[in-house]
Amino acid sequence: MIAFVSGPVAALAPDSAVVEVGGIGIAVQCTPNTLSGLRMGRQTKLATSLVVREDSLTLYGFVDDDERQVFELLQTASGVGPRLAQAMLAVHSPDALRRAVSTGDEKALIAVPGIGKKGAQKLLLELKDRLGEPVGAPAIGAPVSQGWRDQLHAALIGLGYATREADEAVAAVTPQAEAAEGTPQVGHLLRAALQTLNRAR
Repeated sequence: MIAFVSGPVAALAPDSAVVEVGGIGIAVQCTPNTLSGLRMGRQTKLATSLVVREDSLTLYGFVDDDERQVFELLQTASGVGPRLAQAMLAVHSPDALRRAVSTGDEKALIAVPGIGKKGAQKLLLELKDRLGEPVGAPAIGAPVSQGWRDQLHAALIGLGYATREADEAVAAVTPQAEAAEGTPQVGHLLRAALQTLNRAR
């Protein structure tokens, strides 16, 4: 089990990063929120979870152990694989997911691409006693003072939306971001952007 990787960032892509560890480039699948904190050439340390399949070994990376633990717990629910678990963490922070499950918030789960109404109801039942209670402040996502547009755009591209769709979604939530008191939170905005994209489709 590879618990974490530590080293300089050698490459960045919309859904992954390469971290140089002892002269070897380790490819790590990450959410847009995790990738937004990485910079080429800078040291990083990512908590990791290795997913083993018959035909592949895939390493998923996270900002901390809590996010990795939630990623692994999500996969204990039937029908949730690593990609869907990662998509859930791309839209919601670990605490936001705990809050959604503990309060039975279907809409929060439906905001994740790939989860419909029935799937959300099933997940709420299966995860209720597994994720536990929220541990932090009731904010969804991390506050970002500058560059929220870039982060939001990168998050949408990372979730598989076309550049044009991402541009339109960012424009659609800009009034909401500018009306927010303090710094806009990318997690909130991503959720709103996904709702506008779902209505458009």
